[in-house]
Amino acid sequence: MGILSNLRDYFGVPEMEQRAQSTAFTPPARSAVDTSVSAREAMSLAMVYRAINIHVTAAKQMSLHVTKDDVPVTTPTFIRQPDITKTRAAFIEETVTSLYGHGNAYWKITRDNQGRVQNLEVLASQWMAVNQDQYGKVINYQYANVTYQPSEVQHLTLMRIPGNAVGLGPIQAAQKEIYGAKSVRDYGTQWFDNSGVPNGVLKSDQVLSPDQAQAAKDAWNSSAGAKNGVAILGNGLNYTPVYLSPADAQFLEVQNFNVTQIARLFGVPSSLMLADVTGTSMTYQNVEQDWIGFIRFGCPWIVEIEQAFSQLLPGRNEVEFNIDKLLRSDTLTRYTAHKIAIEAGFMTADEVRAIEDLSPMTPGVVSNDPA
Repeated sequence: MGILSNLRDYFGVPEMEQRAQSTAFTPPARSAVDTSVSAREAMSLAMVYRAINIHVTAAKQMSLHVTKDDVPVTTPTFIRQPDITKTRAAFIEETVTSLYGHGNAYWKITRDNQGRVQNLEVLASQWMAVNQDQYGKVINYQYANVTYQPSEVQHLTLMRIPGNAVGLGPIQAAQKEIYGAKSVRDYGTQWFDNSGVPNGVLKSDQVLSPDQAQAAKDAWNSSAGAKNGVAILGNGLNYTPVYLSPADAQFLEVQNFNVTQIARLFGVPSSLMLADVTGTSMTYQNVEQDWIGFIRFGCPWIVEIEQAFSQLLPGRNEVEFNIDKLLRSDTLTRYTAHKIAIEAGFMTADEVRAIEDLSPMTPGVVSNDPA
């Protein structure tokens, strides 16, 4: 039996169809409500906000550098600070939030007379209209009553669907799951105010007429309802409060399941969601493996942003995130690995210093851009 059935049986609440005429709060029938959930509504759920925030925080921590044929080169200004009106961290944050909120991110491109990129601006995905032909090829973009050609907008997507230029995000892909989590949250919030379940029961060993019962109820409410009031009972009356455990009151069992569902949907390890997964024992080692798996398989935005930047660079120049910076182990383990790499001859001291965001020891060597 589910937790809602247990609560109904415990309090003697009748089945939903028997309460059709009641004014108490009851869950609406699924067929009678709109189950669509906007990005803003989804992010009002703590678990969804946390999942997106984890991706955003990971993206903001990593630096970007440019290479040509795997050799570091000078990082262009628009990579160091894509939007001159804000920091690069803010630009990356808006991009990743757009990808997970709407499945798409749009960069407005400003070029100079030679066609070189001068500035990038993240446009609000919810206000962007993508006009495409029957085969999914973009004709143009419309934003704030302005029409942009495909060459003027860099379009990033979280997941591409053949035949459709608009990408698919987790919120759009799993509307029913997110709506279900939102419904549980809202039902738990309204339980005490609108459920029709009394706070307590007045019992008597005597037979009371309807008028006497009503008078006893009114007397109790007027005395016990007052702040620090003293309740006075008579006619053999005694009061029994109705207790609801915190777990039942907040539907914790269902909510914990929903956290796991959302973590799976957004590709975030349960340890990063601060979720307690039954039957698991988290240690430093398997938490670290969770983080590595998260970067490898749970962050499609890494490649998407890298390639979006790379397409704006000339020739064979490519942009890469410094993933090693995010996956850093403790200092001793990291330095031991560096020492082995240098002694084995497959890394130089300057390459190690670049990973650590330190300036090169050898003059003329270009390091990864730490900005």
